[in-house]
Amino acid sequence: MARTFTRIGKEIEMAVKASGPDPSSNLRLRLLMATAKNESMPKDNVERAIKRAISKDSTDYKEVVYDGKGPHGIAIVVETATDNPTRTVANLRAAFVRGKGELGTMGMNDFLFERKCSFDVAWKEGTNMDDLELELIDFDIDEVFRDEDDIMIYADFKNYGPIQKYLEDHGYEIKSFKFERIPVTMRELSPEEQEDVNGLLERLENDDDVVNVFHNMA
Repeated sequence: MARTFTRIGKEIEMAVKASGPDPSSNLRLRLLMATAKNESMPKDNVERAIKRAISKDSTDYKEVVYDGKGPHGIAIVVETATDNPTRTVANLRAAFVRGKGELGTMGMNDFLFERKCSFDVAWKEGTNMDDLELELIDFDIDEVFRDEDDIMIYADFKNYGPIQKYLEDHGYEIKSFKFERIPVTMRELSPEEQEDVNGLLERLENDDDVVNVFHNMA
């Protein structure tokens, strides 16, 4: 939970630096605040992250994406938020080596993943899923379905703004939001091979600069 709060806090700081501290005019910040609430992140933590972002002494985090190859040919993409890329790349290279993998060149795995946005939306009484899907089809959604008391929406990552506006304008509560990288194809491994890959994934996820790790292991 502490790692989740740290990750969201960094993302809030970057969103505020990019588009200001007012959630009414900063779509990304508004989504992150909803995600923070859904993850039970204390309101004080959110407010501190916003204050840090507008402080003169704030840390200048940058989003940097790294590509690599894990054991048994698994493709791995690592998203980071870092104030020191030199430190981050050194730590990631060491993690890949210890995990029997190899840090590669940026963008080398782009063709193996599709970038998507996903919304977890609270179910609203009276919603007709067929009608909602027809309404959202203009936003090039890939999938919309009900999951118990939630509505899940997946779409191209570039369309998150229009989808967010539609949901808010029509009274839907956005519980959480993510940018994701979905593998085009999955690679099947034996249980022993999966253990090798999981060891590397754990090393990467334990790095303080790492925000998300994506892979194509089934």
